[in-house]
Amino acid sequence: MIYIRQEMVKDLAARGIASSIVLEAVMRTPRHVFVSEALRYRAYHDTSLPIGFGQTISKPSVIARMVQGLSLTGRERVLEIGTGSGYQTAILAQLCGSVVSMERIKDLSMRARSAILPFGFTNVSFLASDDFHEAPGLFDAIVVAAGADILPSRLLEKVNPGGVLIIPVGAEGDHQIMKYIKRHDGTCIEERIGEATFVPLIIGDRAV
Repeated sequence: MIYIRQEMVKDLAARGIASSIVLEAVMRTPRHVFVSEALRYRAYHDTSLPIGFGQTISKPSVIARMVQGLSLTGRERVLEIGTGSGYQTAILAQLCGSVVSMERIKDLSMRARSAILPFGFTNVSFLASDDFHEAPGLFDAIVVAAGADILPSRLLEKVNPGGVLIIPVGAEGDHQIMKYIKRHDGTCIEERIGEATFVPLIIGDRAV
């Protein structure tokens, strides 16, 4: 598995993932433990895979691009919306001060906890909820692992001034991965950093 993971990391670098700390975190994180045994032979392909409940684990290249876009330095308080398999959570935990990982599907949240437990992280907490306002306080970085039709403006209220929000935005099947840097006056700098297809972002009982 180590050799296959090394080849995946080389492929990520070739695809434009230039952050050495992101590549190193990906190399240290065994993706195969976050997918079912039946799909482990595809764990290191650059493809999304089903994880049950209509959800997926995103492509490694998409996760690496989104995490790279956060520009983490090791001190940040991060909110992850959409724990899913827990794979991205494990990568984030290695790169920031603390992670609050939110998942609306309780069974997925519990499964992700079990998958992450052997890593021994002490800076990860899980929240089984679909309301990001239940995550206490403000965050230096927020990453959303689901697609919204439009940017939920209330989500920016959870970002510290100078902080970063990364979220896929657009019509279903045609999401643009957007990066928003929140200025101290409350306005934002906006940048498109990629594109991908995501499951819908659900808040309450509806997609947003």
